[in-house]
Amino acid sequence: MEYIVLLILGVFISVMGIVNIKGNISTIHSYNRRKVKEEDIPKYGKAVGTGTLIIGVSLVLGFIVSFWSEEMIAYITHPAVVVGLGFMLYGQFKYNKGIF
Repeated sequence: MEYIVLLILGVFISVMGIVNIKGNISTIHSYNRRKVKEEDIPKYGKAVGTGTLIIGVSLVLGFIVSFWSEEMIAYITHPAVVVGLGFMLYGQFKYNKGIF
């Protein structure tokens, strides 16, 4: 039960990702979305939300795997964080024209 934080954080981040995918980008900080054009908001939300969802789901999976093998958590979460950040950076550079 020492990895309960993974579950709580994973569920929270996953819900935020789903909200972003559905087009509500208000959970993304204002300076990260200020240059996004109105017509690009759904695409931006899908890109950033997909990255967020990938990271959140990996944390939940890490929690589940922790019951069998604590060493496997890193093999699940680390690649997922890299892939998730890749999606987020793609959305930032394509639709916001930069990170800030």
